[in-house]
Amino acid sequence: MAKPDFINEPKGTQPLHAKVRAALKQRAVVGDLVDETGRLKTESELTEIFDVSRVTIRNAIAPLVEEGVFVRRRGAGTFLRTNVTESWVGSLLGLQEIAEIEGYKVGAKILSQGMTADHPARIAQALQERAVWHLTRLRTADDVPIAIERAHYPPEIGLSLEKHNLNDIKVYKVMEQELGIDVVKARQDIRAKLADEQDANLLDVPVGTPLLTSIRQTLTARDRVVEYLETTHHQDRFQMSIELVRRRI
Repeated sequence: MAKPDFINEPKGTQPLHAKVRAALKQRAVVGDLVDETGRLKTESELTEIFDVSRVTIRNAIAPLVEEGVFVRRRGAGTFLRTNVTESWVGSLLGLQEIAEIEGYKVGAKILSQGMTADHPARIAQALQERAVWHLTRLRTADDVPIAIERAHYPPEIGLSLEKHNLNDIKVYKVMEQELGIDVVKARQDIRAKLADEQDANLLDVPVGTPLLTSIRQTLTARDRVVEYLETTHHQDRFQMSIELVRRRI
């Protein structure tokens, strides 16, 4: 097997493992060196491909794991980390459901919850309630912060949700299966915002970093809004994919 070009380059100040790391990252991101599931080739295979020792391969991979390019899954191997993708093809799902489908370990940290009348007028107007029940959570995937959820509900719905474990609750399933609420659709707006100090601290980004915010109003068959959800997403760890169909005219 021919040696990679950088192996034959004159020795310089850049260590060999750094050269391997750069080449490994570049080739993995474009789909080389990983299979259809995103699993990286084994250390043995990589030593043959790059014609270097296992120590060099390990020293090349370790920083990429720390950077979040790869994630190690015990007993399964090392995988190329992709963004959690919300794919809109007609299905109404919560972030918990979406991330689990994508194969991530989903987590949450509750920042605040309970009844409040201190909220913007747009929320009171949407829910047709002066006082509402709110839940603010920091959401994680594989223990990495990906979003801040600020949810508001009519009082009777929120107080029912409060009886559950709010760290991993699937809100729509509780509404449908326990509360008898017919959740059928949602209106969602997407906009950009700059990270303020609070969001920057929670998502571990500099103040002023561009973030993606989605505002969802979830409705019943009778067009009653049963959830007003504002989600602020980390720009590098979340993406949205929308399928559009052209109407024949």
